[in-house]
Amino acid sequence: MAEFTAADLRGSRFEHTDLTGSEFRAVDLSGARFRAVDLSGVTMRGVELADVDIRGEIEHLTINGVDVGPLIQAELDRRHPDRARMRPTDPAGFREAWAVLERLWAGTVERAGRLRPELLHESVDGEWSFIETLRHLAFATDSWVGRAILGDPAPWDPLDLPWDEMPDTPGVPRDRAARPSLDVVLALRRDRMSTVRQVIEGLTPESLAGHTEPVEGAGWPRPRRYPVRECLLTVLNEEWEHRLYAERDLAVLEARASGSG
Repeated sequence: MAEFTAADLRGSRFEHTDLTGSEFRAVDLSGARFRAVDLSGVTMRGVELADVDIRGEIEHLTINGVDVGPLIQAELDRRHPDRARMRPTDPAGFREAWAVLERLWAGTVERAGRLRPELLHESVDGEWSFIETLRHLAFATDSWVGRAILGDPAPWDPLDLPWDEMPDTPGVPRDRAARPSLDVVLALRRDRMSTVRQVIEGLTPESLAGHTEPVEGAGWPRPRRYPVRECLLTVLNEEWEHRLYAERDLAVLEARASGSG
């Protein structure tokens, strides 16, 4: 166990580091950046929290005695009326949710297509570029639909892009240097979205309530049984959240293109 007292660690980088159970007392974390971190079970007392931006899955977060999780969920549903449709419970609900995503993504892609091609490879604030976002969604579909539900042990396209923190896995591509055109990525995207559509169109109450069969071999998700509904909810969540990220970043790119950002 390391102990740092009165130490100057400004600018330090901790990556794939286990800080479980660590204690921070009279520590200055101003300006710190946290990405893909697990803060489950964290207790904070006497903190000063101002001008903080938190994005992620938030449940059972109590601030000054108030569980703010439900408040956040309700406000997000108010801002985005279609968001509640991303929590379907029956086949008809999944078909409705997917139709909503197809409609929303069509508008987002049209918006992106009005930008210069090179801007679609630009990162905004360290996030994925628009092209990388589409590549990641292909990976999510291949993983949770192609592999988990349809049983293909290696469904990935060479352009698929896992999340950054995923360990290198034999057979799973992660080419961050690739620069495919929007048309090339959209062809892959249309194919994968068509696959999801076919699976959802074929859902019955029985199949939705069922489980997948384990798929052997390296890859993601890990070889075990998964509830079909959870697999499809994962895809809906990925599609919904990454479109919002893309819309946010497209606004910045549009400002750059016009010279106002």
